[in-house]
Amino acid sequence: MEALKSAKAALADQRFFDGVQLVNGALEAQAGSKAGGYAEAEAGRAEDKQEILRSPETFLKRELPQMKDAQRQLLAQLFAVRTDLLLGLGALKRAVVDISAARLLAPEDEAMAKKQKDIEGQLAAGPETAAGSKTPTSIITGFLGAGKTTLLNYILESNHGKKIAIIENEFGEVGIDDALLNTKSAVTEENVIEMNNGCICCTVRGDLIAGLKKLHKQTTGKGKPLDGIIIETTGLADPAPVAQTFFADEFVSANMVLDGILTVVDAKHIVGQLQEEKPQGAVNEAVEQIAFADRILLNKTDLVTEAEVETVQKEIRRINKTAAIRRTQNSVADMDFLLGIQAFSLEKVLMQISQGSLEEEEHHGHGGHGGHGGHGGHEGHEGHGHDSHGHDNHGHEGGHEHSCADEACEHQSHKRHDYRVSSVGIQRDQEVLKEKLDAFISWLVQTKGPDLYRSKGVLAVRGMSQKFVFHAVHMQFSGRPQDAWSEGEKRQCKMVFIGKNLDRAELNKKFDECLAI
Repeated sequence: MEALKSAKAALADQRFFDGVQLVNGALEAQAGSKAGGYAEAEAGRAEDKQEILRSPETFLKRELPQMKDAQRQLLAQLFAVRTDLLLGLGALKRAVVDISAARLLAPEDEAMAKKQKDIEGQLAAGPETAAGSKTPTSIITGFLGAGKTTLLNYILESNHGKKIAIIENEFGEVGIDDALLNTKSAVTEENVIEMNNGCICCTVRGDLIAGLKKLHKQTTGKGKPLDGIIIETTGLADPAPVAQTFFADEFVSANMVLDGILTVVDAKHIVGQLQEEKPQGAVNEAVEQIAFADRILLNKTDLVTEAEVETVQKEIRRINKTAAIRRTQNSVADMDFLLGIQAFSLEKVLMQISQGSLEEEEHHGHGGHGGHGGHGGHEGHEGHGHDSHGHDNHGHEGGHEHSCADEACEHQSHKRHDYRVSSVGIQRDQEVLKEKLDAFISWLVQTKGPDLYRSKGVLAVRGMSQKFVFHAVHMQFSGRPQDAWSEGEKRQCKMVFIGKNLDRAELNKKFDECLAI
């Protein structure tokens, strides 16, 4: 069957959402076909189509006695493939339903029996167990001189009570402080140094995946699991290739979870770096680093005035509306701010939107000096709000008092904010149609993927009782139904896109085509 083959290809390519839609279409076709051998099923019966998708065991227990062997085998394969696709999306509960359906159709299949036992075991241990047992891993980036090395040395020498591994890869511009490392344990053959506080510094000069595997085996083999990993990618403007490692490699995705992307910013020099002119077609690296960030350390705030800090934060917000910002001195920050972000968790996306419509967070930490000062402070929110009438929020174009359609315009406000990277927020107080949403997501990934740095949102889908939650990095899309809409809760769609060359009008127009009018 062509749909089954295409779904398997989607699974191999990590296109989990696309694969689920392919299997859904094939299952609906089977349920609605009176030539399928089912008991008195009328062609295209909507009830059967919905039942086979939502309550497959109920459907199968009724129709199984009338099925032919070929049809039974086909349905078993479809449910087995959808199980793997759902696992790829992290939908553990739904995967249990599908593997149970596959087992009804193929009770003799030992591989399916083992998979069912494994999945049910994970679910019985708790829905968060699988992710909770993985080592949270963060990616850190930032310009030379911003304070990354100071931050990494702080982590390696401070008594913060966590066992963290710092990984430097071959893209690093500046290594961990040599004087600091020379006072610690000797370098092993694997270039792993264990610090006095239990943290680890590891230099990876080759394949990052191989380095991660070796580090995992070394630490777990000694019975000393890590509390977290931080990968320094200082020279890489685009951390997406490293981020995609956590989705593409089976071993890495099974043992580690991408926790978030951290960017260290020099409060004194960042505005100049953001305004630096680049050759035609090139993207400003400082802009990209801010665009990708989940957490931003606004460092060296003691070297600028409060007014200058506010200006910097506004510039950051024109690029990235959702990253949490912490003001720091000497790169001193709570470990809880650096790790435990869960930025790639769909549950966290849902919670973000429920609490504040994807609001950005401002964390005002009061870092001390010498690497051991206080790092508490208070946390607050600086909401940007959403237009209740369905208009999109403005990214870097918002706030201009001057209006000009001429791209060659020399108005200072245009020169100042024309980064080509911006945030585009969309909110609609309407539902979307599933088939049109599928088309929108496909269009978005295929045509905007390379330019779409980060995106996330919660959608109300017509006929779906749960909220559809998604996030994406470039072309790596992940989404699934989450919590049910509460009684009386307004069913609406909220999204934010961060990327370069985003056409706000086009995004709005394309999304509006999905709306259930």
